[in-house]
Amino acid sequence: MPLYETMLQEKPAIVLEIGTALTKLGFAGEPYPRSIIPSEVLDHEAKNAGLTTPNRKLFNYSNEVELYDWLVEFLKTIFFKYVLVSPKDRKVVIVESVLCPTIIKEKLARALFCHFDVSSVFFVPTHLVVLATLAVETALVVDIGYKEAIVVPVFCGVQALYAWEAQPLAAESVHNEIRRQLMENGVDEKLLTETTVEDIKIRTCFVTTAERAAKYREDGGAAFQPCPDVDYPAKGEAVIKVSGRLRETAYEVMFPEDNDRLGLPYIILNAILKCPRDTRIQLANNLILIGGSTMVQGLTARLKSELLALLQSELYKDRLFIQTFKFHKAPAEPNFTAWMGGSIYGATDLVLTKSISREAYSKNQSIPDFTNYEEARGAPMRG
Repeated sequence: MPLYETMLQEKPAIVLEIGTALTKLGFAGEPYPRSIIPSEVLDHEAKNAGLTTPNRKLFNYSNEVELYDWLVEFLKTIFFKYVLVSPKDRKVVIVESVLCPTIIKEKLARALFCHFDVSSVFFVPTHLVVLATLAVETALVVDIGYKEAIVVPVFCGVQALYAWEAQPLAAESVHNEIRRQLMENGVDEKLLTETTVEDIKIRTCFVTTAERAAKYREDGGAAFQPCPDVDYPAKGEAVIKVSGRLRETAYEVMFPEDNDRLGLPYIILNAILKCPRDTRIQLANNLILIGGSTMVQGLTARLKSELLALLQSELYKDRLFIQTFKFHKAPAEPNFTAWMGGSIYGATDLVLTKSISREAYSKNQSIPDFTNYEEARGAPMRG
C-alpha cells in the first residue's frame, strides 16, 4: 500500500529528543521542533521550603523511583503544556544516544506505556538519524552537547560502536572555565548563575585560532593585542566585565594540550583510526557536527586546522594517511539536527513496523539495548 495512504490516515507521531540540558519536541514530518525547553522538573520539596530555584535537572536523580516520578511529571508538562495533545493512543518517537543508560530508556518506556497509554514507542539512535537529514550513508558524527563530546562513526548506515570515543569536553566544561576566570577577576559568585554564565558564553565568547591559542599558552597573550573587553549587564545595576582573554580562551578546555592527548581533535582521529582502513578517507571527508556547543563561532575552522596539524605529528604521521577533512552543513541548526532526523524517520512507515507496540510491551517489558544484539534477537517479535 502506498505510503500516503497509510500515513495520512494516522495522527503524526510525537518526536522527543530529551537531552541533558535541553529537550526538543514536536511532530513527525515537520522541519523544526515546536519547542525547545530545559530538561528540568519542579522540585516540590524545594518549592514548599520557599527556595528561589525549585527546579532540578531531570537526570540528577538519586534512585530509580525518583527518576520514574520525574519522567512522568516532565512528560506531563510536554504533552499538556507544549505539544497540547492527549498522548493516549499516539505514536511516540524517542531520539536518544546509543550511550544513554538503559535504566533511563526502560523508565521512559514504562512511563509512556503505563502512565500515558501511548500506542507505540519508536527508539531511534541519535547519531544514525542525523544522516537522514543529509541523505548520506557514511559519516563521522561529532556530537558536542552539555556533558560530553561523543564521536561515532557511521558506515553504510551502520554505527561502528567499537570505534566510538567520548570525553567530558562540552558546554559544562566551558561554563566552569568561564565561571573560574570571572571569579579570579573579582566577580561575585552569586551573580554567576547557570543562566547568566550560559548567556555570557553565547553572546561574547568564540573559538580563537590555533596560532593565537598557542601564544596564549606560552605567555598569556602578553605579546599581542587581545580582543576588546565587553561589559555584560547582570542583575540590577551590576555589570560583569568580560575580558578579551576570557572571550578567546573559554573554549580552550575543548583543546587541552597535555600528555593524555584526549582533546577534541585527538578523539576524532582516534575514532577514525579504530575503523577499517578502507573507510577512513570516506569518514574524514564526511564530518557532521551536531549539538548546541558546535554552534559557536570559529569552532569548525579551528577543528579543521587542529586536525590537519595533528596528521603531521609523530603520533599519526605513519598511521593515518588522510589529506583533507570536509564538513557537512545540515539543513537544520546543529542543536536540533538529530531531532529533525527523528522527524524524518517518524514520517515513514518505519514507525509502523519497527516500533514497540503497547500490546508487545505488556507481554515483555524489557527494552532491548541498541548494542545488545543477543538480547534483541532472543526477544519475541514486537510491533
